[in-house]
Amino acid sequence: MPRITEVVKKLLIINILLFVGTSFVLPEFKASLAMYWPASSFFRPWQLVTHMFMHADFNHLLFNMFALYMFGSALESYWGPKKFLTFYLLCGFGALALYLIVWWGEISALEAIDYERFLQTPYRMMGASGAVFGLLAGYGMMFPNSQIMLLIPPIPMKAKYFVLIYAAIEFFFGISKLNPGVAHFAHLGGALCGVLIILYWRKTGKL
Repeated sequence: MPRITEVVKKLLIINILLFVGTSFVLPEFKASLAMYWPASSFFRPWQLVTHMFMHADFNHLLFNMFALYMFGSALESYWGPKKFLTFYLLCGFGALALYLIVWWGEISALEAIDYERFLQTPYRMMGASGAVFGLLAGYGMMFPNSQIMLLIPPIPMKAKYFVLIYAAIEFFFGISKLNPGVAHFAHLGGALCGVLIILYWRKTGKL
């Protein structure tokens, strides 16, 4: 198990505290910190950032925080805290950007009355998943031949193959809509942003 690094530790604490606080102490704030369509009456500017630290339920939080710990600690140890945090946040924003593009494509096909109904309905997204998928892609590029032990089935797999298979699964669910309620294209957006950042850093000699 990797040693937990400083930025990862702080991110874990922020996510866990916000989950506990908005689930049990001040639940009325949870909805206002998630991300809504910018033209919606539910949208607030701070949601561009706060949605990355909100989670729908305990399982959502657990998966993201475990992945943050596993892959984030390795990347922070290799890159240092400043570069790691920059990478993490940019992947989160990249995830949001692709999700909004896909969202816009779906909304633009709506009839006027359905669009107005959509604006009055609190459809939202939340979670660190986009940034975490960026970390997963980054780990696969920086440590492509390292072994990852899968849980189901319990077999080892090289990181580069794990990332590609996971991305293919997310793409399939995204276009098929067989797993609704999950922002699959946000996950892909975070991973794609992570790949592009690393390619840029390599090209400019920053890695």
